[in-house]
Amino acid sequence: MLLKRAWSRWKRESRDAVEVVLLPGLAALLPWPVCFRLFRRMARCAWLYRESCDAALVQAQAKGWSGARSAEWLAERRLVTLVDHADHYLFRTRSARWMGRHIDVSGEWAGQGGAGLLLTFHWGAGMWALCHAHGAGMRGNMVLAAPGGRDFDGRWIFGRYVRARMRSVRMALERPVIFVPGGMGILRETLQRQEQVVVVIDVPEDQVNVTRIATILGEQVSVPAVLPQLAVERSLPTTVFYMGIDPVSGRRCLKIAPLGVFDDPQLLTDKVFEHFDAVLRQRPAAWHLWSEAPRFFRARPEDRENPMTQKAVNS
Repeated sequence: MLLKRAWSRWKRESRDAVEVVLLPGLAALLPWPVCFRLFRRMARCAWLYRESCDAALVQAQAKGWSGARSAEWLAERRLVTLVDHADHYLFRTRSARWMGRHIDVSGEWAGQGGAGLLLTFHWGAGMWALCHAHGAGMRGNMVLAAPGGRDFDGRWIFGRYVRARMRSVRMALERPVIFVPGGMGILRETLQRQEQVVVVIDVPEDQVNVTRIATILGEQVSVPAVLPQLAVERSLPTTVFYMGIDPVSGRRCLKIAPLGVFDDPQLLTDKVFEHFDAVLRQRPAAWHLWSEAPRFFRARPEDRENPMTQKAVNS
């Protein structure tokens, strides 16, 4: 039994070493055009990110968003995952000016010097977007889930990688990370200092206490409600941003959409998730949470009946 557990641990650690360090780390060593061509070839390898990609495909197929060519869908999914991991190594070894030469930007950042919400999604690859925001004068403080839990059990390499990536986020924004759960007090203090809060808002409803309904891919889904409510109460401007990847050239496509100030939290929620719905329809394989789709595409019964579920906010 002990030998079996050791063998299983060795296989898991070896796979993590290849998938989150060695292969994406090539971006730190090779010219990016050469590296991206290599990544495109790697993305055709069925063994790469097999477990997560196969689970994602099953859920996308169940929702009808995998297209007719599952092999093509999986290749794009692997490519996006590779590039997303590689961005950590590119950030550590390239300058912001270098990154800027590889980004096509639509829209402009707004609200520099004041409190606000910067909302994005688990879609595409967002590290360079954080660098771009900081370079434009935004003072964003990223909200992240504290590292830990079963995903880290027996995975020392993966845990080291995640913590290193969190340091990259902090370095990119030059602001501290706000860890949740338990970070609402720090979040409010951040806004009080007239800085922005950066949040990846497409999370399963079981990760938050207060939710409201949004329509995503034609389904009613319970989504986080606290931040839209806070934005309305404090008259905070909200900006949605997300960064895609051109699967042919490797160029990044940053979309910045300042939404302004709203007086209705439901209208703000609808507008935010209209953007999410649009990118899911545009490139569904680029969404990182497909494997969690059964947890995500759910609507609480009370949300269907009321505009917002009234529960105690986890502070």
